[in-house]
Amino acid sequence: MGDIPHDRSHLLWEGGIENGTATLLFKKSMDGWINAMVSDEQGGGEGPEIISKGYVVCKEGGIFCGKPIVNRLIKLYFSECRVIWNVTEGSEIRKGQIILEIIGISKEILKIERILLNILGNMSGISTNTRKWVERLPNVKIAATRKTDWGLMDKWAVNVGGGYTHRLNRGDALMIKENDFAASKKKGELYIDTIGRVINEIDDLKIHDFIVVEVQNLNEAMIVAESWVKKINISKKISKIVLLLDNISIDTVKQISKALVKENLRKYCILEASGGINIDSLEYWADTDIEVISSSKLNRGVPPLDLSMLLDRESA
Repeated sequence: MGDIPHDRSHLLWEGGIENGTATLLFKKSMDGWINAMVSDEQGGGEGPEIISKGYVVCKEGGIFCGKPIVNRLIKLYFSECRVIWNVTEGSEIRKGQIILEIIGISKEILKIERILLNILGNMSGISTNTRKWVERLPNVKIAATRKTDWGLMDKWAVNVGGGYTHRLNRGDALMIKENDFAASKKKGELYIDTIGRVINEIDDLKIHDFIVVEVQNLNEAMIVAESWVKKINISKKISKIVLLLDNISIDTVKQISKALVKENLRKYCILEASGGINIDSLEYWADTDIEVISSSKLNRGVPPLDLSMLLDRESA
């Protein structure tokens, strides 16, 4: 990845997906969710004090995700358990496949069972769903939004499935939305003039940063693009701005792109469509020249991949 600013995976992971390591940012996020899950278990109950072996089995095919989080869970709370992985992060898994083996005291395996299955099931569900979106429209980048249930863990699962994380938090990118323009509007100022002024007031030091501006129609898109080009010409810093085309029809998106091309502005913009798009409508966007589609449907309301754990007494 890395060809558009929507790929922020380098802020989550350093190195290869199997032999690399989570960044401090990602570790902090993991720890927060893991701590909450373990706390909700209220001790996890009792169980036998014998050595056992458990197997996590996949009951349907998909894209596997969640290995770094489970490793972190083991390290923080269940260090006496040993996990043997039979799959790699991002690999395709099939029905009946044994994902991992876990060896330890039966009581500890029973405590970790539901947490582990929830993590792997939910994250693999997201990565599997994301892969379906990516394969449905391969010529357009598919990205998440900031609407998440498990924060950066959702973002990681989208990345593993082949999608783009988009911005990781409010401070990760400068996103100017309708409410930002409304809050910045001066008394007596026309809304369209507010848009141009706010773009012009963007700090010159942020010009090469990830900047996204939400627009609602053709007129707003043109004002943002014109204001942006004037700004970068003055600063002599060439950079693209992302126009977030929010809940705009395909026909209007085509009109916007055509108008930007006509005014020699298109090359300074990345077009991102969002709102009201689902996997079944993706094919209709193939006839546009947008670079990105973003949707919370990649990770929200997605059924978890069906996994189960089977426990056996470990032979001496």
